[in-house]
Amino acid sequence: MANTPSNMLPLGTIAPNFKLLDTTLDKQKSLQDLKGTKGTVIMFICNHCPFVKHLNAEIVKTAMEYQPKDISFIAISSNDVENYPQDAPHLMKLISMEQKYTFPYLYDESQEVAKAYDAACTPDFYLFDANLKLVYRGQFDNSRPGNGIPVTGEDLKTAMDAILAGKEINEKQKPSMGCNIKWKK
Repeated sequence: MANTPSNMLPLGTIAPNFKLLDTTLDKQKSLQDLKGTKGTVIMFICNHCPFVKHLNAEIVKTAMEYQPKDISFIAISSNDVENYPQDAPHLMKLISMEQKYTFPYLYDESQEVAKAYDAACTPDFYLFDANLKLVYRGQFDNSRPGNGIPVTGEDLKTAMDAILAGKEINEKQKPSMGCNIKWKK
């Protein structure tokens, strides 16, 4: 397991637009199609990463809690499927169904979207406000595989609660930690 931290895209960055394959629906979806009216969480994940597997159940629970509050969730996998076939789109669809994802799971085949977001690891979380301006990036919470800290989503939830309450979000944010994105050679 590689311990790769987030690159921490500058706060205030406008979400780069994209149009990617939604593996759950077999349709192209854009950021404009999927964004929330109050906020949008974009997370770079993949099927095989132990860090993602560690958080999956709580990610789903958190999405189910905040989607009715008009914060949308979008998962993107950008891994090189030639060298990491377990992350292939047809298997993304299976993971989505198995984990009961309530959000789209998009495939970034060209890896251009991951590059536009300066994504470095899985999982890597980004929270954008209603105007698609970056207000939070970094970790879900302090839990990691094997560290014994319960998975709560505390860091991301605190930022989403601030958006919903119209409050400032603390700019002191901790990077996420996970497996590096598997870049094509």
